[in-house]
Amino acid sequence: MNVSDAIAQSGFKTIDFVILVIYLIILVGLGLFLSRDKDGKEKSANDYFLAGNTLTWWAVGASLIAANISAEQFIGMSGTGFRDGIATAAYEIMAAATLIIVGKFLLPSMLDRKIFTIPQFLTERYNNGVGLAFSILWLFLYVFVNLTSVAWLGALAIEQILGLQGVSVSIMGFEISMRMIIILLLYIIAGTYSIYGGLASVAWTDVMQVTFLVGGGLITAYVALKEIGVVMGTDAFGAMGKIYTDMTTGDFANDVHFHLVIQESHNASAFNNVPGIAAIVGSLWITNLGYWGFNQYIIQKGLAAKSIDEAKKGLIFAGFLKIVIPFIVLIPGICAFYIMKIHPEWISQMNLGGKIEVADQAYPWLIRNFTPVGVKGLSFAALAAAIISSLASMFNSTSTLFTMDIYKRYLNKGASDRQLVRTGRLVALSSLIIALIAVKPLLGGLDQAFQYIQEYSGFIYPGIVIVFGLGLLWKRASANAAVWTAILCIPMGILFKWLMPEVGFLFRAGYVFITLFLFFVIMTYIDKKYISCELPDATDRNQMMKWAKILGGAGLVMLIAAALVCGIGATHTNPSPDTNFIDYLNDIGFQAFFFFAFLVGGCAIWLYSNANDTVEDPKAIPVNLSLFKTNRSFTIGAFGICLIILLLYIALW
Repeated sequence: MNVSDAIAQSGFKTIDFVILVIYLIILVGLGLFLSRDKDGKEKSANDYFLAGNTLTWWAVGASLIAANISAEQFIGMSGTGFRDGIATAAYEIMAAATLIIVGKFLLPSMLDRKIFTIPQFLTERYNNGVGLAFSILWLFLYVFVNLTSVAWLGALAIEQILGLQGVSVSIMGFEISMRMIIILLLYIIAGTYSIYGGLASVAWTDVMQVTFLVGGGLITAYVALKEIGVVMGTDAFGAMGKIYTDMTTGDFANDVHFHLVIQESHNASAFNNVPGIAAIVGSLWITNLGYWGFNQYIIQKGLAAKSIDEAKKGLIFAGFLKIVIPFIVLIPGICAFYIMKIHPEWISQMNLGGKIEVADQAYPWLIRNFTPVGVKGLSFAALAAAIISSLASMFNSTSTLFTMDIYKRYLNKGASDRQLVRTGRLVALSSLIIALIAVKPLLGGLDQAFQYIQEYSGFIYPGIVIVFGLGLLWKRASANAAVWTAILCIPMGILFKWLMPEVGFLFRAGYVFITLFLFFVIMTYIDKKYISCELPDATDRNQMMKWAKILGGAGLVMLIAAALVCGIGATHTNPSPDTNFIDYLNDIGFQAFFFFAFLVGGCAIWLYSNANDTVEDPKAIPVNLSLFKTNRSFTIGAFGICLIILLLYIALW
């Protein structure tokens, strides 16, 4: 089958491609317009890598979400929605709560130190070795994991939507797959404006990208519900209500598709992916804190904010968007499941073409069958926006890491702004070329690329959160503890996977965190490299001690509760989770409170130490509680996010 025949069968018409092309022209044109040197002034390093610290709160928030959302959300999450339901939304919902923590406690300290990169912070806080090691690690991750996987999964999604699987074209006698051509086009579009313009082009075009991403996603979900409503004799909202009722009663009373908290006895496979309350109080917090707090291509948007207050408000705005995103992509997946599994007779009645042989085909199948001409182009533009914005952010962050952490620090310490910007552009272009060459050898043989990437990330995030978090917040955190924790992180992940092969990823990551946290604390107190320091003033000291007692007490209560529930549950030879409360708690993963007890209670250690110890690490960051103060708008926004999360869990528990 040739390209034109495949596209004709996909249902895409000329107007759909016209809409997509217009979108891409506007995107690239806007990016190049924003990248121009104003008034004949050349870009400084700050202009290129941090947008001259000009980003407003809405630009910060939009750019964070645009960098985060890609094909794995539209295709992978929708597929998970088809298979397991809305429980996977917990990853996104709890990310909104994480953004509050990052905005209040982590980002302000980074902004106060005026850093360009996360490894730069490690160099200043610990030593050159720790900073360089993480610079190299992140560069390899961005080029060989992130850039390749986002482009590969994005191209795979576009292939599915356009019906181009297995199609190739002949160019100068060489057969080239459409997937590689799509990858090349994605790299060229994202690189055209991001490589030349830097973060300013990336961040401000992301505002437009998020508009298309959210708008296109909402329209796709609405159209699917509307078409189902026609068969039911109701409107889109009535259809949603009927789907919910049908899938939570009768034969589907124990179905997990409309539950945010999954019971293991109801669906063991879905529980393994989102293990009950472990998504609320489990090591999902490690992934979220590591990703949103210490990932260069994410946090760089916050570092480019006009002020600390603008950065904080930007993260709150991103939190609200984060709550919306999963439902945009999960509802289509659930709609596809409802038709395929509950009302298969509708397939012929609605004249639906194609099949869903694997879950990840749900979103492309829905777009091909439900979205009308014109709207298909808009939905396609939303998907393209998600992929391109993520790639653009990665190009920029890759160039920032190499230029500021390696080139300026080790290769050309006296580099001018012009040399730094030029080097940044060359590095971004090089990363594009390397990723293009590496993408097929690395991912071409994997059937589940995203799952492999998630597993790999899970090995490194416990160590990253401990090294970065304690370095930022604990004055005694030592360089030796940081180095050895970083060295042990991946081996510990592999060891626990070998020892507990049947235990879910979120539980294993929690056990690794507990082990490494205790190791870090012990290593710090053994280390004799410290200097004398003065105690905080009475007001700050009282605040630290108050919260040390509150968090320490809360952690102890959680630890005791988890031990009692898990211990009593272990004595039940025939658990009855539907009738026995203890069995029910174990059925929804109450053991996750072991991790949360250490996460919450562990904060008491560094708070108590900061308040009472008269020694600190030679490179400790001064404790400045005023950085953690927030204004009314942040407080109201944070309260709003927490209230929405609470209501969602009450309604969809």
